[in-house]
Amino acid sequence: MISQQPLIHTQQRIHRMIAEHQPLADVLGEIARFAEQMLPRALVSLMQYDPQSHTIGLVPGGRFSERFTQAMQGVPVAPDVGACGSAAWYRELVVTEDIGADPRWEGFRDVALAEGLQACWSVPIMSASDGELLGTFATYYRQAVSPSSADLFNLQQAAALAALAIVRNRDWHRYQDLTARYQSLYEHHPDGVYEFDLDGYLRRGNAAFARITGYSKAEYAGHHFNEFVAEPFQKKTREAFAQARSGGHVTYQTRGVFSTGEPYDLEVTNFPIQVEGEIVGVFGVCRDISLRKEHERLIAFHNSYDAVTGLVNRVVFEEQLLHALHERRREGRAVAVMYLDLDGFKPINEGFGHRVGNTLLQRVAERLQKLLGEDCVLSRLVADEFVVLLPEVEEPAMVERRAEAILSALEDPFEVEGHAMHLSASAGLAMDDGESEAPILIQHADIAMEVAKSRGMNTWHWYEQERRPATQDEIILRHDLRLAMERNELELHYQPVIDAVSGSWRGVEALVRWHHPQRGMISPGVFIPLAEQTGQIIEVGRWVLRRACEDGMQRWREGHRVVPVAVNISTLQFRRRNFVEEVRAILAETGLPGHLLELEVTEGVLMENAQETIELMKQLRELGVTVSIDDFGTGYSSLRYLRDLPASKVKLDISFIRDILTNPDNMAIVQGIITMAHHMQLKVVAEGVETEAQRDDLIARGCDLLQGFLFSRALPVAELASLPTRFPDRS
Repeated sequence: MISQQPLIHTQQRIHRMIAEHQPLADVLGEIARFAEQMLPRALVSLMQYDPQSHTIGLVPGGRFSERFTQAMQGVPVAPDVGACGSAAWYRELVVTEDIGADPRWEGFRDVALAEGLQACWSVPIMSASDGELLGTFATYYRQAVSPSSADLFNLQQAAALAALAIVRNRDWHRYQDLTARYQSLYEHHPDGVYEFDLDGYLRRGNAAFARITGYSKAEYAGHHFNEFVAEPFQKKTREAFAQARSGGHVTYQTRGVFSTGEPYDLEVTNFPIQVEGEIVGVFGVCRDISLRKEHERLIAFHNSYDAVTGLVNRVVFEEQLLHALHERRREGRAVAVMYLDLDGFKPINEGFGHRVGNTLLQRVAERLQKLLGEDCVLSRLVADEFVVLLPEVEEPAMVERRAEAILSALEDPFEVEGHAMHLSASAGLAMDDGESEAPILIQHADIAMEVAKSRGMNTWHWYEQERRPATQDEIILRHDLRLAMERNELELHYQPVIDAVSGSWRGVEALVRWHHPQRGMISPGVFIPLAEQTGQIIEVGRWVLRRACEDGMQRWREGHRVVPVAVNISTLQFRRRNFVEEVRAILAETGLPGHLLELEVTEGVLMENAQETIELMKQLRELGVTVSIDDFGTGYSSLRYLRDLPASKVKLDISFIRDILTNPDNMAIVQGIITMAHHMQLKVVAEGVETEAQRDDLIARGCDLLQGFLFSRALPVAELASLPTRFPDRS
């Protein structure tokens, strides 16, 4: 009779070893000895299950020879495979009283008999929670023997202990692995990671949290989060914390405060800490976005204001002019625009350099602002051209007096770096006729300015549609333009748009050309503004769209490289009530798939009705047609709505590319636009790339697509096939 006291002590020792997470081999060895105490004549065998190979293998323990141990590796879990393979398969006790006579031992009989083994009783080792197979526990005997009920009980008890040891060991290692992974992620995460209790007091944070906030662990531990948040943002921060404490997940922006009192911008994510279904705290993840916010402010400034003078840019000016037109027309009052062009600025800029030229422009802007006062809006459009909005006009003489005062003020010399700079100006004046749109009114003033300049400069001139010298020529040109479409004098040239890095084609832009039978090639810069002013741009735009689709389909049929074709759409054409239907009809008639058409619109489309623009772009996207924003960076309206626009790319205005290697302001604008566009999943196209240095600089800044003379001029469609597959061609 075996004494139960030593067995109880052994069993307690095994449980203690399991609880202390001692090595599994040591625990299993102790279980084997425990089984041998209960079954004195037995040789204990432990085999572990490998779910990958669906086999079991004997755990070495010094009880069997090396030959037998090796033979018992990779034993299939299958019916009638010894005692252990069968027990693992059937998940129940299997007893072999005589190995020599048991047919299940075919294949293993010789090695077992050579080991001196005659009998084997085997039970599966399974987890108590889900019945997962872990291995087998068996006892071997050197004579044929059958088990008693007490033997079977002891065998099952030993197997249960082995199952407990294996599961606890596995769970412990998994826990240790997860803990190590979590700790590593926590400590080395580049963002600040920290933990609150349910009242919002900080428990701990990682190294990045200390670095971002500027507070050490000793300084922040035990303090409430609002102690580190700027007062105007505390309410928002409390609400976000309460949402996470209630089980929500929230990401928001707030403003932190360093120990010095200096504020900084933060992006924070809060989410609950749950343990067994109970929320016990709140996790926070924060990142310092001060640099990003500064970039956004810089981009917003450069998209609203002129970088040199600080005056509002053209798009802001047009928006304010539009507002003034609506207000004054409702009140029955007039609005006037004055267009100023500096006489004599170009020689100064070229002779003394851009730095002196820019300083001079700043001095001019300061003098004009002081003279005009707050009731007028002053904007620098391009180079040495300014425009003034006069919102309260009682009579034309009032505008003329303003013009005289400005021209007189500009005659006084400007002191720049010890040099006296002398300038004059030509001014064009235009009064609202009750019908003109904001861009047209500016254009009228521009036309009047050209007349003033042609009359000797340093003078002003009213826009007079019927009597100005250029009217007859424009009337003839307008008539010729209508005939040009009938006589097929317009033609499309195509300029490739290429991948910045690989040089592969990504598209072509369709550019209209007019070959006049008497005047020769007429620049688009001449007839496109005329067409926009007269409304002919609708007909021209429709012709360009149809021809581009026809050419694209023809190239597809002929087996040439198939890339999307981009077509410029004027604001007037885009705003037409049936524009989307026209696009749908042209695609259907030409057969060109919608995904091979891209429409380019300027930021001006957002000037009047941003929501209508967004809806139009969504309708176009349903046709498969993509929309890109052309001349991006010259305005700010699109920046306000860009997040909601279903656009695919933005095109950098050529003015930024021309001197990107020498103008720090343009460098900052280009980099800012690229960064912002990529955050919004938009591609960026740079047009006007003429040198390898410009190309390399744009690639370094992450620009996606390039276009310009470095790769190819715009060519007739028939000549596109002669261009290389990749640009530039270095063969």
